[in-house]
Amino acid sequence: MSSVSKSLNLARVSAKGGANVLWGLTLSSVISAVGVIVVAGILSESDFGLLTKALIGPTIIMFIRDLGIDQAIIKYTTQYRAENNTEKLKNVVISGTVFEVIMGIVFTAMSLLLSGFMANILDKPTIVPLIQIASFTILAGALLKAAQSAFIGYDKMHFHSVTLIVHSILKTGLMVLLVTLSFGVYGAMIGDAISYLSSGLIGSALLYLIVIKKLRKQEGKLQLVSTIKAMLRFGLPLSIVAILVGVLSQFYSFLLAIYTTDQVYGNYQIAINFAMLVSIFATSITTVMFPTFSKLKVQEDPKTVRSVFQYSIKYTSLLIVPLTFAVIALSKPGVETLFQDSYEYAPLFLSLYVISFLYAAIGNLSTGALINSQGKTQVSMRITILTFAVGLVLGGVLIPQFEVLGLIVTHLTAGIPGLIITLWWIHKNYKATVDWKSSTKILAAAAFSAVLAYWILNQLNLASWISLLLGAAVFLGAYMITAPLIGAINHNDVKNLQDMLKSLGPIGTIVNPLLYPIEKITSKTKAQQ
Repeated sequence: MSSVSKSLNLARVSAKGGANVLWGLTLSSVISAVGVIVVAGILSESDFGLLTKALIGPTIIMFIRDLGIDQAIIKYTTQYRAENNTEKLKNVVISGTVFEVIMGIVFTAMSLLLSGFMANILDKPTIVPLIQIASFTILAGALLKAAQSAFIGYDKMHFHSVTLIVHSILKTGLMVLLVTLSFGVYGAMIGDAISYLSSGLIGSALLYLIVIKKLRKQEGKLQLVSTIKAMLRFGLPLSIVAILVGVLSQFYSFLLAIYTTDQVYGNYQIAINFAMLVSIFATSITTVMFPTFSKLKVQEDPKTVRSVFQYSIKYTSLLIVPLTFAVIALSKPGVETLFQDSYEYAPLFLSLYVISFLYAAIGNLSTGALINSQGKTQVSMRITILTFAVGLVLGGVLIPQFEVLGLIVTHLTAGIPGLIITLWWIHKNYKATVDWKSSTKILAAAAFSAVLAYWILNQLNLASWISLLLGAAVFLGAYMITAPLIGAINHNDVKNLQDMLKSLGPIGTIVNPLLYPIEKITSKTKAQQ
């Protein structure tokens, strides 16, 4: 089988897994977004800002808690299932779950003890009770993470999605109910904590019934200590990566909370929630990218690795890049449709923040998965340390002076040196690189479509929701014509995408018609060549 054929086969499998993750992320994000919108509409902008500030400290601790065990669960369950090694599989799932629970309890207690300290750092001593309530999400998150990681390793992505949806339904329902009953910001936080705990327990119950109950019947002695040690050896570098990324993000939030008003902070959080529209697609892709690359060994099949790397960047870009430009072009009518004249700064913050997703065109969603899949987690850790250092310096200088705009500039630039080095390292060691010509064409087609949609909307004086729908239609139509005309997508790409969509069931049936006009244009272009 040729490297191209292998790449396409892997793409089909990844597309199916990604689709299962996507529908869960999409539905859960929509439900959660509805809850945030309703809660933000009831609470004042200042109260909404306080709610988000109270979550900063527990969120940082949550990043530290895991120590990479979730990634180890995914890797080793996938590996031992392929090897049919049920004894080691049993050890990994049970040991990983026990470790997650213990760490969840320890770090929840730590957050409760440090709640006053965290409130004082934010110069908000009144939010101590809010931080204490939020601390219980750390234990709940540990329960949920253990279950979700095992589901991914077992290729049961649909159960992963079920846990996401259950959590979002409970969160939205409880937060909206308690805020509506005039419990204010405390009602919102209590609703969030209870929903997390409930979904964590439900996820654990599903994990026991679907996975652990069957594994308990397998013979073999449990080796908790040795198994956890092996999992930590693999996961710890990735944990350091996750911790540094998470701490850096919360460092930005701490500075922003100190140097900006609650009103502006609330505007920024609304922008972040709107950015979820792009983020859920990016997360779906990165969730399946790691196990996809893990099926390959660069020493044994370098051509396929290079081919998969280029395909992953191109087809990721064909989705993420136009979606990002659409959000940029339609940010103002999008925010105004939901909030009218409130959150006036959110469209600007949103348009600037999502620019980072355009880096998908140069491989930022693929590079880490490729390197980690080949066991080079130390490389990822070193690159992240560089990004962390750059981010600390830029954030420390720009955020106090320029507030949200300083944070966004830092967010957009801190990772660029690391990305450049990563691309160089991959090219040097794997001879794999970005298809720069293809990425440039995709960026050009999406940028043109965004400019056209933005220009047309500015010439008209329409209601926000009409502008949103019209702008989306103009953007989609322009992109579907421009992309094939300039070669951003060719006839072979269309055939490959149609092939992948066949494995997606109803989702493929819905999306496939969008490829018909593109197929017509690419067919004519191919005939003329």
